[in-house]
Amino acid sequence: MARHFLTGEELEGAELSALLDRAVELKAGRAGGEGAGALAGRSIALVFERPSTRTRISFEVGVAELGATPIVLRGDEMQLTRGESVGDTGRVLSRYLHAIAIRSGSDEAVTELAKSSSVSVINALTPRHHPCQVLADLMTLRERFGDLDGLRLAYVGDGNNVARSLAILGRTAGVEVAVASPEGFRIEPGLAALDTGDPREAVAGADAVYTDVWVSMGDGDADARRSALEPYRLDADLLAEASNRAVVLHCLPAHPGEEIAEDVLYGERSAVWDQAENRLHAQKALLETLLAGDG
Repeated sequence: MARHFLTGEELEGAELSALLDRAVELKAGRAGGEGAGALAGRSIALVFERPSTRTRISFEVGVAELGATPIVLRGDEMQLTRGESVGDTGRVLSRYLHAIAIRSGSDEAVTELAKSSSVSVINALTPRHHPCQVLADLMTLRERFGDLDGLRLAYVGDGNNVARSLAILGRTAGVEVAVASPEGFRIEPGLAALDTGDPREAVAGADAVYTDVWVSMGDGDADARRSALEPYRLDADLLAEASNRAVVLHCLPAHPGEEIAEDVLYGERSAVWDQAENRLHAQKALLETLLAGDG
Protein backbone atom coordinates (compact mmCIF):
# COMPACT_ATOMS: atom_id res chain seq x y z
CA MET A 1 0.00 0.00 0.00
CA ALA A 2 1.31 3.43 -0.96
CA ARG A 3 2.58 5.67 1.82
CA HIS A 4 2.31 9.40 1.30
CA PHE A 5 4.28 12.24 2.89
CA LEU A 6 2.16 15.36 2.59
CA THR A 7 2.30 17.29 5.87
CA GLY A 8 4.82 15.42 8.03
CA GLU A 9 2.08 14.11 10.30
CA GLU A 10 2.41 10.74 8.56
CA LEU A 11 5.55 9.95 10.57
CA GLU A 12 5.39 8.91 14.21
CA GLY A 13 8.18 9.71 16.63
CA ALA A 14 10.08 6.43 16.40
CA GLU A 15 9.92 6.37 12.63
CA LEU A 16 11.04 9.98 12.34
CA SER A 17 13.98 9.24 14.64
CA ALA A 18 14.94 6.19 12.57
CA LEU A 19 14.68 8.22 9.37
CA LEU A 20 17.05 10.85 10.75
CA ASP A 21 19.45 8.14 11.92
CA ARG A 22 19.45 6.75 8.38
CA ALA A 23 20.00 10.22 6.90
CA VAL A 24 23.12 10.60 9.05
CA GLU A 25 24.35 7.18 7.86
CA LEU A 26 23.75 8.09 4.23
CA LYS A 27 25.65 11.33 4.65
CA ALA A 28 28.61 9.71 6.39
CA GLY A 29 28.77 6.90 3.86
CA ARG A 30 28.08 8.84 0.69
CA ALA A 31 31.64 8.69 -0.61
CA GLY A 32 31.62 4.92 -0.15
CA GLY A 33 28.31 4.46 -1.95
CA GLU A 34 26.06 3.96 1.09
CA GLY A 35 22.52 3.41 -0.18
CA ALA A 36 23.58 2.84 -3.79
CA GLY A 37 21.18 0.39 -5.39
CA ALA A 38 18.62 0.62 -2.58
CA LEU A 39 15.97 1.66 -5.08
CA ALA A 40 17.43 0.00 -8.17
CA GLY A 41 14.91 -0.52 -10.93
CA ARG A 42 12.49 2.12 -9.63
CA SER A 43 11.39 5.23 -11.52
CA ILE A 44 10.40 8.34 -9.58
CA ALA A 45 8.69 11.41 -11.03
CA LEU A 46 9.82 14.82 -9.82
CA VAL A 47 7.12 17.31 -10.78
CA PHE A 48 7.94 21.02 -10.51
CA GLU A 49 5.21 23.53 -11.20
CA ARG A 50 7.50 26.32 -9.97
CA PRO A 51 11.22 27.10 -10.33
CA SER A 52 13.46 25.29 -7.87
CA THR A 53 17.13 25.06 -6.93
CA ARG A 54 17.63 23.04 -3.73
CA THR A 55 14.48 20.92 -3.96
CA ARG A 56 14.96 19.86 -7.56
CA ILE A 57 18.69 19.22 -7.40
CA SER A 58 18.63 17.42 -4.05
CA PHE A 59 15.79 15.15 -5.14
CA GLU A 60 17.22 14.44 -8.59
CA VAL A 61 20.69 13.63 -7.23
CA GLY A 62 19.23 11.65 -4.33
CA VAL A 63 17.03 9.49 -6.54
CA ALA A 64 19.98 8.75 -8.82
CA GLU A 65 22.32 7.92 -5.93
CA LEU A 66 19.78 5.41 -4.62
CA GLY A 67 19.87 3.68 -8.00
CA ALA A 68 16.45 4.81 -9.24
CA THR A 69 15.64 6.80 -12.37
CA PRO A 70 14.48 10.40 -11.83
CA ILE A 71 11.87 11.65 -14.31
CA VAL A 72 11.86 15.45 -14.02
CA LEU A 73 8.67 17.11 -15.27
CA ARG A 74 7.60 20.76 -15.40
CA GLY A 75 3.94 21.56 -15.01
CA ASP A 76 3.77 22.90 -18.57
CA GLU A 77 5.13 19.63 -19.95
CA MET A 78 2.06 17.62 -18.99
CA GLN A 79 -1.56 17.55 -20.08
CA LEU A 80 -2.59 19.29 -16.87
CA THR A 81 -2.12 22.55 -18.76
CA ARG A 82 -4.72 21.37 -21.30
CA GLY A 83 -7.37 20.45 -18.77
CA GLU A 84 -6.58 16.88 -17.76
CA SER A 85 -7.59 16.41 -14.15
CA VAL A 86 -5.14 15.90 -11.33
CA GLY A 87 -6.93 12.67 -10.51
CA ASP A 88 -6.50 11.24 -13.99
CA THR A 89 -2.87 12.33 -13.99
CA GLY A 90 -2.29 10.44 -10.74
CA ARG A 91 -4.00 7.32 -12.06
CA VAL A 92 -1.84 7.29 -15.18
CA LEU A 93 1.47 8.14 -13.51
CA SER A 94 0.88 5.35 -11.00
CA ARG A 95 0.96 2.85 -13.87
CA TYR A 96 4.45 3.97 -14.89
CA LEU A 97 6.19 5.02 -11.70
CA HIS A 98 7.07 3.89 -8.19
CA ALA A 99 6.68 7.31 -6.51
CA ILE A 100 5.93 10.96 -7.24
CA ALA A 101 7.48 14.01 -5.58
CA ILE A 102 5.73 17.26 -6.43
CA ARG A 103 6.35 20.95 -5.82
CA SER A 104 3.03 22.66 -6.37
CA GLY A 105 1.19 25.93 -5.90
CA SER A 106 -1.85 24.07 -4.59
CA ASP A 107 -2.19 21.92 -1.48
CA GLU A 108 -5.54 20.72 -2.76
CA ALA A 109 -3.99 19.47 -6.00
CA VAL A 110 -1.32 17.50 -4.14
CA THR A 111 -3.95 15.97 -1.86
CA GLU A 112 -6.02 14.98 -4.90
CA LEU A 113 -2.93 13.52 -6.57
CA ALA A 114 -2.27 11.39 -3.50
CA LYS A 115 -5.88 10.20 -3.35
CA SER A 116 -5.81 9.06 -6.97
CA SER A 117 -2.31 7.56 -6.97
CA SER A 118 -1.51 3.98 -6.07
CA VAL A 119 2.14 4.95 -5.48
CA SER A 120 3.68 7.15 -2.80
CA VAL A 121 3.31 10.91 -3.23
CA ILE A 122 5.76 13.28 -1.53
CA ASN A 123 5.00 16.93 -0.90
CA ALA A 124 8.19 18.67 -2.05
CA LEU A 125 6.63 22.09 -1.29
CA THR A 126 3.14 23.57 -1.27
CA PRO A 127 1.83 26.91 -0.01
CA ARG A 128 0.91 25.43 3.39
CA HIS A 129 3.56 22.77 3.97
CA HIS A 130 7.27 22.13 3.41
CA PRO A 131 7.93 18.89 5.32
CA CYS A 132 11.00 17.81 3.33
CA GLN A 133 12.76 21.01 4.30
CA VAL A 134 12.04 20.37 7.96
CA LEU A 135 13.47 16.86 7.79
CA ALA A 136 16.76 18.50 6.78
CA ASP A 137 16.35 21.09 9.54
CA LEU A 138 15.89 18.40 12.19
CA MET A 139 18.85 16.47 10.82
CA THR A 140 20.98 19.62 11.11
CA LEU A 141 19.93 20.15 14.72
CA ARG A 142 20.65 16.50 15.48
CA GLU A 143 24.16 16.90 14.08
CA ARG A 144 24.77 20.03 16.15
CA PHE A 145 23.21 18.97 19.45
CA GLY A 146 23.12 15.18 19.39
CA ASP A 147 19.59 14.85 20.75
CA LEU A 148 16.48 16.66 19.57
CA ASP A 149 14.28 16.03 22.58
CA GLY A 150 13.96 19.18 24.67
CA LEU A 151 15.56 21.57 22.18
CA ARG A 152 13.91 24.95 21.72
CA LEU A 153 13.64 26.40 18.21
CA ALA A 154 12.41 29.93 17.53
CA TYR A 155 11.03 30.88 14.14
CA VAL A 156 10.64 34.61 13.45
CA GLY A 157 8.90 36.22 10.50
CA ASP A 158 6.16 35.17 8.11
CA GLY A 159 4.10 32.28 9.48
CA ASN A 160 4.37 30.37 6.24
CA ASN A 161 4.69 26.76 5.08
CA VAL A 162 8.08 26.36 6.75
CA ALA A 163 6.83 27.67 10.10
CA ARG A 164 3.83 25.35 9.92
CA SER A 165 5.93 22.28 9.09
CA LEU A 166 8.43 23.14 11.82
CA ALA A 167 5.59 23.19 14.34
CA ILE A 168 4.18 19.86 13.12
CA LEU A 169 7.38 17.85 12.80
CA GLY A 170 9.07 19.61 15.70
CA ARG A 171 6.32 18.39 18.01
CA THR A 172 6.83 14.82 16.78
CA ALA A 173 10.60 15.09 17.34
CA GLY A 174 10.28 16.55 20.83
CA VAL A 175 11.46 20.03 19.79
CA GLU A 176 9.69 23.00 21.39
CA VAL A 177 8.87 25.35 18.52
CA ALA A 178 8.07 29.01 19.18
CA VAL A 179 6.79 31.14 16.30
CA ALA A 180 6.82 34.94 16.32
CA SER A 181 4.85 36.69 13.58
CA PRO A 182 2.84 39.89 13.27
CA GLU A 183 -0.94 39.89 13.12
CA GLY A 184 -2.11 38.69 9.74
CA PHE A 185 0.97 36.49 9.25
CA ARG A 186 0.49 33.88 11.98
CA ILE A 187 0.02 30.13 11.70
CA GLU A 188 -3.04 28.46 13.20
CA PRO A 189 -3.45 28.90 16.97
CA GLY A 190 -2.23 25.95 19.00
CA LEU A 191 0.00 24.51 16.29
CA ALA A 192 3.27 25.76 17.81
CA ALA A 193 4.28 25.45 21.46
CA LEU A 194 4.35 29.25 21.57
CA ASP A 195 2.66 31.61 19.11
CA THR A 196 3.51 35.23 19.82
CA GLY A 197 3.85 38.63 18.24
CA ASP A 198 7.05 39.33 20.17
CA PRO A 199 10.22 38.04 18.46
CA ARG A 200 12.31 38.50 21.63
CA GLU A 201 9.91 36.36 23.62
CA ALA A 202 10.17 33.59 21.04
CA VAL A 203 13.96 33.74 20.77
CA ALA A 204 14.68 33.93 24.53
CA GLY A 205 16.91 30.97 25.41
CA ALA A 206 16.42 29.25 22.05
CA ASP A 207 18.89 26.66 20.76
CA ALA A 208 18.14 27.58 17.15
CA VAL A 209 16.75 30.72 15.53
CA TYR A 210 15.12 30.33 12.12
CA THR A 211 13.78 32.75 9.54
CA ASP A 212 12.61 32.78 5.93
CA VAL A 213 12.09 35.31 3.17
CA TRP A 214 9.45 37.97 3.61
CA VAL A 215 8.18 37.88 0.03
CA SER A 216 7.79 34.58 -1.82
CA MET A 217 6.40 33.65 -5.21
CA GLY A 218 2.73 34.54 -5.36
CA ASP A 219 2.78 36.90 -2.37
CA GLY A 220 1.04 40.20 -3.03
CA ASP A 221 1.95 43.76 -1.96
CA ALA A 222 5.62 43.23 -1.29
CA ASP A 223 6.09 46.67 0.28
CA ALA A 224 3.33 46.09 2.84
CA ARG A 225 4.78 42.70 3.72
CA ARG A 226 8.27 44.13 4.25
CA SER A 227 6.89 46.90 6.44
CA ALA A 228 4.94 44.48 8.65
CA LEU A 229 7.82 42.03 8.98
CA GLU A 230 10.71 44.46 9.46
CA PRO A 231 10.61 44.20 13.30
CA TYR A 232 11.21 40.45 12.89
CA ARG A 233 14.58 40.73 11.13
CA LEU A 234 17.08 38.19 12.45
CA ASP A 235 20.10 40.32 13.36
CA ALA A 236 22.82 40.21 15.99
CA ASP A 237 20.65 41.99 18.57
CA LEU A 238 17.86 39.46 18.25
CA LEU A 239 20.27 36.53 18.18
CA ALA A 240 21.76 37.77 21.46
CA GLU A 241 18.47 36.83 23.16
CA ALA A 242 19.05 33.16 22.29
CA SER A 243 21.19 30.60 24.07
CA ASN A 244 24.95 31.06 23.81
CA ARG A 245 25.08 27.84 21.79
CA ALA A 246 22.28 28.81 19.42
CA VAL A 247 22.62 28.19 15.70
CA VAL A 248 21.03 30.16 12.88
CA LEU A 249 18.80 28.47 10.29
CA HIS A 250 17.32 29.67 7.00
CA CYS A 251 15.78 27.49 4.28
CA LEU A 252 17.08 29.72 1.45
CA PRO A 253 17.07 31.60 -0.83
CA ALA A 254 18.00 34.45 1.50
CA HIS A 255 17.85 38.20 1.07
CA PRO A 256 20.59 39.57 3.35
CA GLY A 257 19.55 42.88 4.83
CA GLU A 258 15.86 41.99 4.76
CA GLU A 259 14.78 39.00 6.86
CA ILE A 260 18.34 38.26 8.02
CA ALA A 261 21.42 40.39 8.57
CA GLU A 262 24.39 39.57 6.37
CA ASP A 263 26.75 39.07 9.31
CA VAL A 264 24.31 36.58 10.86
CA LEU A 265 23.72 34.61 7.65
CA TYR A 266 27.43 34.23 6.98
CA GLY A 267 28.56 34.29 10.61
CA GLU A 268 30.12 31.53 12.68
CA ARG A 269 26.81 30.54 14.24
CA SER A 270 25.14 29.91 10.89
CA ALA A 271 24.20 26.30 10.13
CA VAL A 272 22.45 27.34 6.92
CA TRP A 273 24.82 25.62 4.51
CA ASP A 274 24.74 22.32 6.42
CA GLN A 275 20.98 22.67 6.39
CA ALA A 276 20.95 23.05 2.59
CA GLU A 277 23.25 20.06 2.12
CA ASN A 278 21.12 17.93 4.39
CA ARG A 279 18.15 18.20 2.04
CA LEU A 280 19.89 15.55 -0.05
CA HIS A 281 20.50 13.07 2.74
CA ALA A 282 17.17 13.51 4.53
CA GLN A 283 15.21 13.04 1.31
CA LYS A 284 17.19 9.92 0.42
CA ALA A 285 16.25 8.51 3.82
CA LEU A 286 12.62 9.49 3.24
CA LEU A 287 12.56 7.75 -0.13
CA GLU A 288 14.00 4.60 1.39
CA THR A 289 11.44 4.74 4.20
CA LEU A 290 8.44 5.19 1.91
CA LEU A 291 9.48 2.75 -0.80
CA ALA A 292 10.96 -0.02 1.36
CA GLY A 293 9.55 -3.38 0.37
CA ASP A 294 7.29 -2.11 -2.43
CA GLY A 295 9.45 -3.28 -5.30
